[in-house]
This record gives sequence, structure tokens and C-alpha cells, in this order.
Amino acid sequence: MKRLLICAAVALNGVALAQPEINGGPVNVPYNGVVDGVYIQEHIPTKRMIPYEFVREADVTWSKRVWRTIDMREKINHPMYLPFDSYDSENNWVRNASRWSLWTIMKHHILIGDLKMFSPYNPYQFQLKDGDQFKYPVVPEPGKNYATDSAYRQVAFSYLGKLGAQATTPLANMYGEDSVIYLPDGTTEYVYPARDTMWFLSQDVVQYRLKEDWFFDKERSVLDVRILGIAPVIYDKDETGQIIGLRELFWLYFPHCRYIFNNYFVYNTHNDAQWMSFDDLFWKRQFNSTIYKESNVFDRNVESYRTGVDALMESEKITEEIRLFEHDVWHF
Repeated sequence: MKRLLICAAVALNGVALAQPEINGGPVNVPYNGVVDGVYIQEHIPTKRMIPYEFVREADVTWSKRVWRTIDMREKINHPMYLPFDSYDSENNWVRNASRWSLWTIMKHHILIGDLKMFSPYNPYQFQLKDGDQFKYPVVPEPGKNYATDSAYRQVAFSYLGKLGAQATTPLANMYGEDSVIYLPDGTTEYVYPARDTMWFLSQDVVQYRLKEDWFFDKERSVLDVRILGIAPVIYDKDETGQIIGLRELFWLYFPHCRYIFNNYFVYNTHNDAQWMSFDDLFWKRQFNSTIYKESNVFDRNVESYRTGVDALMESEKITEEIRLFEHDVWHF
């Protein structure tokens, strides 16, 4: 009987090895029956998200809203930035087999409909950039998605990529096809090749911006923080390719992102057996950032009244005010 139980356990283990039931991010099983390692890394892709502690309005005695910039050039932030993704010659999206960058995760789940984008500006008034208030959702028609809703696909792509320059040579001279369309009014129109589709890749993202609330909860006697939104940022370039500034692509509501980030690995430089999830990274605040705005009566950024080193000093001043508040609460 004992030998029979051992055989059954081995058989069940073999079935699990051949077809692991993983619903989250990539795992180290590139092919059925093949494990790229000693064991299947299934803890992160299958773990459940830790919910936030419930907070009553009456228990919050102090709060401060701030906006942060996470610079991808800093070494401590590289686990968000790497690994890079790419497209092969057949326009297939190529991603790392074991872990994805933060941008790859966002883009993948936006395309399959798990995450909802919010425009960083008013669609009818581009100079009004208040998308961090989550006022302008970019959503498909009910029951449709990126693949089935052409109108939504056209709008969503403007936040995820860009189109190349329009060709100046008609189709007939390039592919031998008919390049002339005769219109009902007797006029003609030339047909040109479709413009190249250029998706934004992980290496294009130079910053992430966070919107978060710091608050003191008297019921738990703790100074806590909640991230409300996250936005990827790329370089804004002119027609010649010269950098003219920074551009927010879109905003995501972070509590929704947590359900996604919770099941994707983040690289650990010290121990390959202790990889955590992106939700853990933000929860433990294992990143470096700079405050570029705090809640104020003028609703202005730090750079509007401080520049260069003075702006960095102002950011540190805001951070120190938050630290001093917690210190003063426990100073008798």
C-alpha cells in the first residue's frame, strides 16, 4: 500500500511538471516537461494579492498628496526598466521568457483588456493636462476590445505607439499594384503604402510618475501611504528626432494595477531564489524617486517656481516635512 501511494505521488508530480497551472506571469517552463531550473517558480504567478487595510475618513487626522518621478536611469530602478522587449522581422512581440519589464506588463494587459487607460490630457483641449485625476478614460465599446473595436484601437494606439512617415511613392511603382482610384466625380486619387507601425518599447520609457497620498491613521497609529496612479513617460521629439521635452503616455489607476503587478517577477540582484512581485516592490518602496509636485492652492509643479538644484532641494524639503510630521506625533 505504501509503495502504491509513492507511485501515485510520483505520477501526480509528473503531471504537474508537464502542465503547470499558472495563470499569472511567465514561469520557467518553456516547454511541457522542461523546467529551466531546479523547481517550478510558481509562488509569484499564483499568489493572491494582499488587500489594503480599511481606512475610515474619521480616522485620518492628516494627509498630504504628492506626485513623484521615478527615473529609469538610476540603478536602483533598473528592475522596472529591464529586460527590454522587441519585435522580430515578422512583427511578433518578443518578450523575456522569465520576467518582464514594467512597461511590457502594462502594455500586454492593456491590449488584452485587463487595464483601463486614462488620457493624460483633455481630448478636446490638449493644453489642459489634468489626466492624473482619471477624468478621461479610454475604453472600447461594451463587449469589444482592442482587437474587435477599430475606433478604440485607433485611439488606444496613439497612446501606445506612433505611425511612421507617409510614403511618397505610390503602390504601382513599389509593388506593381494599381495605385489609381477613379472617384465618382471623375477625379483620380493615388494609393500609397500603409504607414509603418512603431510601438513604444520598454527602452523608450525614461520615467514613471506616481500620484500618492500620505496620511496618518489614528486607529492604527501609523503614517501610511497609498499609490493612486502611475504613468509611463517617454521623450517628446520633433519631426527631426530632437528631444523637446517629456511626454506622459497615459495614467493607470494603481489599485487596479495591483491585481496585475502581483503576479509578475521582479529581479533580485542578491538572491535568485527570492524574487518578489512588482506589487511587493511598490509596497516595500524599493525604488528611488523625486517629488515634482505637492498639493497646493495654485496647483503648480515645483519646477514652476524652482529650477535646477533648487528644485531638488524643494523636493527634499517636502519629503522632510512628511518625515517630521511622523516624528512629531511620537515626540513627547
